Amino acid sequence: MDRLSQFASQYPAVETIGYLIVLLLVSFLANFLVKKVLLRVVDHLLSKTPLGRDRDVRAQNVIERLANIVPAVVISSGIALVPHLPPALITVVKNVANAFVILTIAMGIAAALDIGEAIYRRRPQASLKPIKGYIQIVKIAIYAIAAILIIATLIDRSPLILLSGLGAMAAVLILVFQDTLLSLVAGIQISSTDMVRVGDWIEMPSLNADGDVTEISLYTVRVQNWDKTISSIPIRKLVTESFKNWRGMSESGGRRIKRALYLDQSSIRFLGANEIKKLGRFRHLKAYLDKKEAELNEWNGNLGKESQTSANTRRLTNVGTFRAYVEAFLKDHPRIRQDMTLLVRQLQPGREGLPIELYCFTNTTAWNDYEAIQSDIFDHLFSLMPEFDLRVFQDPIGADFKQMRQAT
Repeated sequence: MDRLSQFASQYPAVETIGYLIVLLLVSFLANFLVKKVLLRVVDHLLSKTPLGRDRDVRAQNVIERLANIVPAVVISSGIALVPHLPPALITVVKNVANAFVILTIAMGIAAALDIGEAIYRRRPQASLKPIKGYIQIVKIAIYAIAAILIIATLIDRSPLILLSGLGAMAAVLILVFQDTLLSLVAGIQISSTDMVRVGDWIEMPSLNADGDVTEISLYTVRVQNWDKTISSIPIRKLVTESFKNWRGMSESGGRRIKRALYLDQSSIRFLGANEIKKLGRFRHLKAYLDKKEAELNEWNGNLGKESQTSANTRRLTNVGTFRAYVEAFLKDHPRIRQDMTLLVRQLQPGREGLPIELYCFTNTTAWNDYEAIQSDIFDHLFSLMPEFDLRVFQDPIGADFKQMRQAT
């Protein structure tokens, strides 16, 4: 032992290197025992609980992250025991090890917050009140505090000195983090007013977004468009700009049909007696024609001699009868909601003809079914219009001009 002490006194560098090797071996052994022994025991115990079997919990590796603290603590505590090291070097090593411990703890807390957010997301009401933005704010605060503590540790000064200087930097910080602050305020407003939820169909033409909301985070709202592309909308844009949310349509259970048939105005005329008799065979028109015939007979009967002039009498028109047929057809349609608005109306005529607009709601909001119902209705009406001697208006095409030349 005396010889060892005498050798160490003669060769201090060797003694220092020996102590450093021992310190590194002890830290390596501590890391091995914690990760290979202690963590396996903890993992085995947690696997017997529902939380330990949770896939999201295990994916974050919170305990594994915190286990990295052990070798850093060993080095921070043992570096002062190594002889012949300059005090400045000891201070630097201790400060770096302590800074690593602070960073590791901050990362562990952030991972724990991710676990909490993942578990919360499974709740049925999670789409109504997403908390991902708030989690991100908390994580930013944690990393900001960790950064201050790490800097204070590395320069071996009190963190209060750094915090006292932040007051003068408040204006600069506001400029630097203005997007974060605006996004936070917008996120709170969206959450409190229930403007947007995950799963909502929103439409924002100014940003080429039209699809389902898949994620609401601190800065952006992710929308999967119907062409399977992804749009990222700055969350504050949902507060400052207009957009359409189709959630009300989905929750009502009915989707609106608002489309017009454009009639050639030159095909509109009064109906003759034979035509009325023919149309009376239509199931959807029988009640209407009987009621209308009684009403018109009473009206015209009160005219006396004036009824001899056809212009003074009221008569059925093919367009009015067609409009009555369309309304009765929709009221009898099994896929049309009868408890919601149902209209068949004339709009202002123009260069495209006379619009007969159908305004009603289907009993489904599924896109494919909605389009099929709408197409079936208009297929039927377009095919039936010749029965009323009505024509659809369309701009003349090459075949029309060819027929005109042949006629002349």
